[in-house]
Amino acid sequence: MASQTINGKAFEYALLFEFYERLKTITSVSITKNEPYKTAIGFFDGFSETEQETFRITASASINFLIDIEPRLSNGINEDDILVLELVSDQAGQTGDVRDVLMIRSIQKWEIGISAKNNHRAVKHSRLSNKINFGEKWLGVSCSDNYFKEINPIFDMLADLRAKDKTTKWTSIDNMRQVVYLPILDAFRKELLRLDKENPNIVAENLVQYLIGNQDFYKVIKGKKKVEIQAYNLHGTLNLPFEKIKPKAKIPKLKLPTRLIEIVYQENSTTTLLVSLNEGWQISFRIHNASTRVEPSLKFDINLVSAPHTLFTNHIFVNG
Repeated sequence: MASQTINGKAFEYALLFEFYERLKTITSVSITKNEPYKTAIGFFDGFSETEQETFRITASASINFLIDIEPRLSNGINEDDILVLELVSDQAGQTGDVRDVLMIRSIQKWEIGISAKNNHRAVKHSRLSNKINFGEKWLGVSCSDNYFKEINPIFDMLADLRAKDKTTKWTSIDNMRQVVYLPILDAFRKELLRLDKENPNIVAENLVQYLIGNQDFYKVIKGKKKVEIQAYNLHGTLNLPFEKIKPKAKIPKLKLPTRLIEIVYQENSTTTLLVSLNEGWQISFRIHNASTRVEPSLKFDINLVSAPHTLFTNHIFVNG
């Protein structure tokens, strides 16, 4: 398993553990010891004590801040109002929920979630193939027959290569970028622009929701000697007061885009498209082959290049 995943899961556990340690003397709190919890603690235990300490210090720094801006974490209505801490299974991400750590108070009908990242910012890894209707899957509006007519010959060629010899490598395709990547990206670009034109106000908003999730959340990015906290407050469910207790900082609501402005190739690149939307959103789509052997599908590495200036971001420097 990739070290990125192992680090990520260990960091999720550190957040959960530090939340529990910090809140258990203030309010009723419990941990759901589900499968994702067992996996994460296993990874965390695999690190040296020094590394565990770094995970914990970083988690602890972000938690102190979150407690300040989320008064419901430390305040329950009564003893039965238990704050439940749990880790989410990776399956949830496929349904558009990017949160890894959940804090739930069912009596208050309230929950917040954290997307925990260890040194990386990719938001999604999505596939393209001639069997995937990305319009329907991501945006709720179907791709056209023209789009499939354009991409079919390329994916058919890849399927044929694979059928002839399962061990055929991508490197054996001459001018692969020109033959495979560019025509697929061009078709994708054309289709995304068409979908936006024919479904005004829907596509831009749904694209961002698909990428960053359909639930409000905090993103906690663990870096070297610092931690960054971003608040994706799309629906206004973050930063709520508890009775008369107000949060110590105000988190603005994020505006979703309403239209696509342009889609261009990144400078000097034949593999990356930059999608610019209004309200300050920009997303990059880098196409690549997920394995060394040829297969009739390609993968996108999708990153948020820029978010609206209303995206609340806080950097905390950490010793340790």
